[in-house]
Amino acid sequence: MPLPVRGENLPPYYLRVGDTVEIRLMLNPELNEKVTIRPDGHISTTVIADEVAAGRTPLELAQALTRDYSKDIQKPRLTVLVDSFASNHVFVGGEVVAPGELLSPGVPLSLSQALSRAGGLRAGGDDGNIFVIRREGSGPAAFFKVRYADVMRARDPAADIILAPYDVVYVPKTGIAEVYAFYNQYIEQFAHPSFGFNYVVGGGGGGNTGAVFTNPTTGTTGVVTTPTNPNTPR
Repeated sequence: MPLPVRGENLPPYYLRVGDTVEIRLMLNPELNEKVTIRPDGHISTTVIADEVAAGRTPLELAQALTRDYSKDIQKPRLTVLVDSFASNHVFVGGEVVAPGELLSPGVPLSLSQALSRAGGLRAGGDDGNIFVIRREGSGPAAFFKVRYADVMRARDPAADIILAPYDVVYVPKTGIAEVYAFYNQYIEQFAHPSFGFNYVVGGGGGGNTGAVFTNPTTGTTGVVTTPTNPNTPR
C-alpha cells in the first residue's frame, strides 16, 4: 500500500507565466499590490520597472524584490504570496476518445492523467509509441517518444512523465491500424471486391510491415508495405 506523500518531500513551486502574485510590505502597506507574470516571465510594480519572476520560487522572488525595493525604501520587509495559479494547457490528439485541449490549474498533468481525461486510447492506438512535442521559448521543438505501455503494465512508472505547459501529446495508430486505414481509403476503392486481406509483420527482414492482397480469381498477389523508421527518437 503506497504511503501518503509528506509535505517536506514535495518539490518547491516555481512561478510560471500567468500566475498572479501579491506583494506585501509590512511597514509600507500603501505599496501592496497584485501583479500577473507577463508572457516574457517578468513583472512590473509601482516601485520597480522590471524583474524576473517565472522560474523562481515565491521566496526567491521576494528576495529579489527586497533588493530592488531597498534602493528606494529603507529596510523593506517584503513577502510574496501566490494569489492565483495559471492554468496548464495540454493538447492531446490522435487515437484518443476525446482529443482536444485540457486545462489544469496549478498542478501539471502527468501523461496518464492527460490520456485519462481525453477518454483513454482508442482500440487502434499504439500505447508503445506515444509522442510528446514540447516547445520552450522561441527555440526548436523537442520531440519525445514514450512507452505508455510500460505504465499500463506496471513495468516502468517513470514512463508516466509530467507534461509541461503547452505540450502536445499525439497517439498514433498501431501498424495494423495504419495499414487497415490505408486499405480502406485506397485499395477498396480501386481493387476487385473479392480481394483477400492479410497482415504481415516484418516481411522480408527489411524492417517493414505490410498488407498482402490476394485475388482469389487470378491468384495474383500484391504487397503494400509500411517501412518502419530506424531513426525514430527514443
